[in-house]
Amino acid sequence: MFGALDAASSGVRLGRTWLDSISDNVANSNTVRPAGEEPYRARLVVARSLPGTEGVGVEGIQEQGGQPEVVYDPDNPLADGDGYVTRPVVDMASEMTNMLVAQRLYQANLSVITAAREAYQAALGIGK
Repeated sequence: MFGALDAASSGVRLGRTWLDSISDNVANSNTVRPAGEEPYRARLVVARSLPGTEGVGVEGIQEQGGQPEVVYDPDNPLADGDGYVTRPVVDMASEMTNMLVAQRLYQANLSVITAAREAYQAALGIGK
């Protein structure tokens, strides 16, 4: 009877985790490091279905792979002796797209919770 609420609440939790990860990525999209140091890498949420339920959960968080961009910026206080800094590995276009999808996921699951709650309350009111 409460399967819809369980599935939707797991979707809300996944959406919240995903949105938190995206906000961290966007906030660090301009965080540079001295050349040669490991840059900030976008964090990617890995989802999985929960066994024995209709819900989803977070399996883990992975960091974005790929080569970081090293740019010449001698005026940056973090520049190395040659004037280079390492840019973060964050693709803003992907982050914005993911933000829209995660927001829709979150909103859709909240709508299911609201509709299920109203249906359960209406069923309880029948006996009055």
